[in-house]
Amino acid sequence: MNSRPLLVFDFDGVIIDGMGEYWWSARQACMELVGGDFGPEPLPELVPEAFRLLRPWIHQGWEMVLLAAELLRSDGPLLQRGVKAFSADYPLRSQQALEVWGWRPAQLQEALEHVRRRAVASDRLVWLALHRPFPGVVERLGRLQDEGVDWAVLTTKGAEFTAELLNCFQLMPKGLYGHESGSKPEVLLRLVAERPLRGFVEDRRATLETVLSTPGLSSLPCYLASWGYLKPEDCFALPMGIRLLEPEALAAPLASWP
Repeated sequence: MNSRPLLVFDFDGVIIDGMGEYWWSARQACMELVGGDFGPEPLPELVPEAFRLLRPWIHQGWEMVLLAAELLRSDGPLLQRGVKAFSADYPLRSQQALEVWGWRPAQLQEALEHVRRRAVASDRLVWLALHRPFPGVVERLGRLQDEGVDWAVLTTKGAEFTAELLNCFQLMPKGLYGHESGSKPEVLLRLVAERPLRGFVEDRRATLETVLSTPGLSSLPCYLASWGYLKPEDCFALPMGIRLLEPEALAAPLASWP
């Protein structure tokens, strides 16, 4: 067993802000799936506000393609009732949307990853430029080694695309676990059996709550990244075991983290 502590980070919403890429890829995948049914340019090139506001509810990439499709459906609940009503019943609305379109999550995920693979192969620099690191995060990751701590990335993004971005920003984690590796609790359980975990930094509160409710992970220090894609109520009344991590705390030595 490796005795060196490991600090685990989510990727999207913690290390990288990829809002521009999310929409670019989801939009392209959606238009290829629906064909010409909605005209040659049915979706705007700029990120729609509804898509931006719903990002905190998105858990896996395929959902982004589905939301893009819902922005085409003038009689659908998103355009008829708005973001607030859609987000209030997000799992139900998403399932209903899948049924309306006749799609499966795996089909949407593959369409999204196909768009990304093509972009990386043909316009790699343009694709990379759609992402930007959150201020101060790259520099902070570079200082962890001086504190005797390794770091890893645990994400629902595909590992091949995450690796491209990590290389672009010259980031070299000790481990990279994409959606292919299993759920986040599953991966964390494997890691905690191999070495001491210093903590898990994530911007999705529901994920942290699931992690803490998983037998074997209840004592794992969990940090909610305040700079990420948070729902309006996420920072309030945090349950025991989840600490809010502000940028100032992130920059401070690990010994002083909340």
